[in-house]
Order: sequence, then C-alpha cells, then structure tokens
Amino acid sequence: MSRALSGRAATLIGFTAILLWSTLALATSSTGAVPPFLLTALTFTVGGIVGLLAAMVRGVGLGVLRQPWPVWLHGVGGLFGYHFFYFSALKLAPPAEAGLIAYLWPLLIVLFSAFLPGERLRAAHVAGALMGLAGTVVLLGGRAGGFGFTPEYVPGYLAAAVCAVIWSVYSVASRRFEAVPTEVVAGFCLATAALSAVCHALFEPSIWPAGGEWLAVLALGIGPVGIAFYTWDIGMKRGDIRLLGVASYAAPVLSTLLLVIAGFAAPSWTLAVACALIVGGAAVATLLARR
Repeated sequence: MSRALSGRAATLIGFTAILLWSTLALATSSTGAVPPFLLTALTFTVGGIVGLLAAMVRGVGLGVLRQPWPVWLHGVGGLFGYHFFYFSALKLAPPAEAGLIAYLWPLLIVLFSAFLPGERLRAAHVAGALMGLAGTVVLLGGRAGGFGFTPEYVPGYLAAAVCAVIWSVYSVASRRFEAVPTEVVAGFCLATAALSAVCHALFEPSIWPAGGEWLAVLALGIGPVGIAFYTWDIGMKRGDIRLLGVASYAAPVLSTLLLVIAGFAAPSWTLAVACALIVGGAAVATLLARR
C-alpha cells in the first residue's frame, strides 16, 4: 500500500475496517451452524487470497512475504491469537460477559498508544474511550438482561482479557512495523487459516456450509475478514491510533443497528443510550483533544 498517505487519509481508511466489522454479526448469522474455527479457516483463506491478488495486481509480487520472523510473530500472533482466545472465552463463559471483557481492546489501544514515540495521550482521549466502553456495557448488558459474573467462568473471563490484550498490542505495535508493506497481511491471514484448520480438526465437529451459506462465507472473507484487516493495518501504521481506538466502540452499535434493520433484533432504549455514549465519546476524543 502507498506510503505517501497522509495521516488523515490513513485514519479514514482505518474507519472502513470498523464499518466492515460492524457487519460481522449479520453476515455470520447467515453461515448456519458452521463451527467457529472452521469458519475462521475458510474466511481467512478467502481474505488471504484477496490480499495476494491485490499484491500481484499492484506489481508487488509474492516476494513481499519474505519478512523477518518478528514480523510474522507480530502478525500471526495478533490475528490467530485473538481469535483463538476469543472463541475459547465464548466456550468457557457466557457470551455477553466474555464479549464485554474482550471489547476492552479499544480502550487498551488508546492507553497503549502513549508508549509510542511522538504520541501524546490526552485526558480527552481516555474520557472518550471510557464513554465508548460505557456504551458497550449498556448495549451488551441490555442484550443479556444484565450481567452476572460468577467464579466458575473465571477461565473464560481470563481468556477474553487475553484476547483484548493481544489485539490491542497487535494494533499499536503495528506502528513499529510501519516499513512493512500492508500486503504482508495476506500471509498473516493464510497462516491464521492454517492454524484455525488444525484447531477445527482437534476441537470441533465438521459442519460445512450448505448452499447459499457459501456466499455468506465468501462475503465474510472478502469484507470483514479480508479487506478490513488490510485497511486496519494502514490506519494503525499511519493514522490516528487513539481516534481509531475510540471509534472502534461504534462497531457493536452499528452491528446491532444492522440486525434491527434486517429484522434479527428489536430496537430498544439500550441501543439509543449506547449510541449517545459512543458518539459522545468520539466527539470528546476528537474535538477536546484537538483543543
């Protein structure tokens, strides 16, 4: 990808990843009973192929995949590590609680960005991220009818916390690998697909997509699991990391709105409150931080 992008352009490109991730729930609901690791293997294979095709069209070539081992550890560890612990959390704890803990990653991105050279963390960034977190708590708590943390689910809570840390570290550390072309993410996707296939063989029954479900798998692989990871890489390497972190809290709200529009969920006051908190948090982070 072009290294001549301005910070603003890279941030806007990063926003597209958030928009694409907001379609995950709707698209995933159309894949039937395909187990999570198998779905990950299939969609990341598609996402990796998308990246390789883009690299060849751009004239970059497959040689771009020849990178030092720290690059691969960072990329594969981030993509596969996040999904492995996220799916583990969903199996070991109630989805609402696990999802809430896992969604600490936008706040962690904002906080961890302070460790990057030349970055300055302002109170407005933290306030905006906390407002976004509050909106997510309201939204997920409303879906589940409230939260009830119990000791027996501690392993699941820990797995969710680990996946939040992994994704936030992967995202922020991408700035350290700014010289690495974004096309390398294709290799990360294919490696994640291979590891997910191994996990599927070890832990899951084989339930393959049927009929039109293959179209949903293809759409997931091209968009939320394909293009989104490439645009996120651009945003993290050259855009406003803190603003993207705060804006990431919009994904669950947009996801719920899409489910409401599609008839899979009903509108509620919790959705309205969550929207107000998350939009307000983004405004605080953007406007007050600039002042």
